[in-house]
Amino acid sequence: MPQCDQCGNDYDKAFQVTLQGRTKTFDSFECAIEAMAPRCAHCRCRIIGHGMEKNGAMFCCAHCAGHAGAPELRDRA
Repeated sequence: MPQCDQCGNDYDKAFQVTLQGRTKTFDSFECAIEAMAPRCAHCRCRIIGHGMEKNGAMFCCAHCAGHAGAPELRDRA
């Protein structure tokens, strides 16, 4: 059975995700998110939506972007 690269679990329904040429195997979306989703530069939460970016820094929302010195970034309304 395939083994999850994040937690090591053997699971017959494992899946693979490829990001920037790197392919990893996971047993759950939770493990995939933990291993591959970027972290917000301000609050450090995992960004599982679109997020926003300025000068290479990723943010989960406009609130965090503003606290990190990018007040011009806005959430979509």
